[in-house]
Amino acid sequence: MGSMFGGGGSPDMSGQINAQKEENARLKDQAEQERRDLAEQAAGRVASRRRGGSRMLLSDTRLTPEMGVEQTLGSKGMGA
Repeated sequence: MGSMFGGGGSPDMSGQINAQKEENARLKDQAEQERRDLAEQAAGRVASRRRGGSRMLLSDTRLTPEMGVEQTLGSKGMGA
């Protein structure tokens, strides 16, 4: 009956299959790259913690180094 309507067999799906395989390979590569990036970030955080990170930028001489440096160099009455 297929020959009566011009259809001889099943349609050629190799183009779609190849496109799907390429897409799967691309997604796999993308996932691998994301995994590598996350591992690199985690390793950086561990190394930063081990070396002291931003805490080393803070002075040991102040009681609260996170508060910043106070401006006490000029006279307070000038320019007011």
